[in-house]
Amino acid sequence: MAWTAVNILGRALIAFLFVSAGIAKIIGPKPFLDHMAEHRVPGLLLPLVIALEIGAGALVLIGWQARWAALALAVFSLMTAFVFHLDFADKVERTQFVKDLAIAGGLMAFASLYGRAAIAP
Repeated sequence: MAWTAVNILGRALIAFLFVSAGIAKIIGPKPFLDHMAEHRVPGLLLPLVIALEIGAGALVLIGWQARWAALALAVFSLMTAFVFHLDFADKVERTQFVKDLAIAGGLMAFASLYGRAAIAP
């Protein structure tokens, strides 16, 4: 019973990160589009990013196809780190890079274990 609560809370916390990021991009896309342009990422990808963040985040939250959703978000987090946060001279960028790697690692661990009796909802 306690592990089920931990599982639900963990899924909710990671889902909140991605779903809220997707919603922020809908509400005010300009800073995101500007940042993408700075890194030569086509702005046409923003709707796909929004769909991934909200869709996969929601799947992780509800636990349906959560393994695949977590893997998709892990790949997205790695891509974000290696495309947007490579200015290691900037402390904030370095921190963002490490944060994205850590999120990807946690999502990979979740995906590798999800569905086993010890953590299944």
